[in-house]
Amino acid sequence: MFNGNNRGRDRDERPAMPPAPPQQAGNGGKRGMFSVIGPDVTVTGNITASADLHIDGRIEGDVNCGSLAQGADSQVFGNVTAETARLAGAIEGTVRVRQLTIERSAKITGDVEYENITIENGGHIDGRLKHMSTVPAAAPVAPSGPRAVEAAPSPFATAANE
Repeated sequence: MFNGNNRGRDRDERPAMPPAPPQQAGNGGKRGMFSVIGPDVTVTGNITASADLHIDGRIEGDVNCGSLAQGADSQVFGNVTAETARLAGAIEGTVRVRQLTIERSAKITGDVEYENITIENGGHIDGRLKHMSTVPAAAPVAPSGPRAVEAAPSPFATAANE
């Protein structure tokens, strides 16, 4: 016990770090990764994430990511762009999401552009809703000016001529 043997003293007493998650081949190795902005964090500036993003804090800037999960107590003061989003907090800005779920605690002040939308009872949107067009942007556009209309013969005119 007190024999001067130092076998146990040189060991590091800190807990071992867990191994990093394995990187997936394809998709740039981003599948299965996510980033979290905690409730005690305020970010001033734009956020771009190639992985999934979970926001519980306050963002003062635009958010651009693949998939977004927003906590009920979080705030975003800027535009949000994502493929999928589940919004539960406050957003002041334009929201552009293909698959959008607005939870009952969500309060969005701004326009919302979506492809598919689900709004839970109590979810609040103060702005315009606009469905994303599935027509490609390169589709030809018809001229917007007035166009000539052919007049159809009136059935009364033929009856009067007889």
